[in-house]
Amino acid sequence: MTDKMRALDLISDVEVMLSVELGRTRMPLKDVLGLVENAVVPLERQVDELLDVYVNGKAIARGEVITEGDRFALRVVELAGDRRGAEAA
Repeated sequence: MTDKMRALDLISDVEVMLSVELGRTRMPLKDVLGLVENAVVPLERQVDELLDVYVNGKAIARGEVITEGDRFALRVVELAGDRRGAEAA
């Protein structure tokens, strides 16, 4: 076992926050304050674009939403720095 693997074993049970970003947009605060139920806010992402996956605010992957039973799930398609997933698509 390498020293790096031993070091990772020491912290492998530390909890981190994983989040998936559907999209984002910029809008004036007055428009945010004017949002009402059923308001539609367009996001700066196309329907067929992969979603960004973050761990503690750092982008680590991209993926697509799938359903698993009655819940949403994420299929990881490409890891950060890994262009194989992008080329296969």
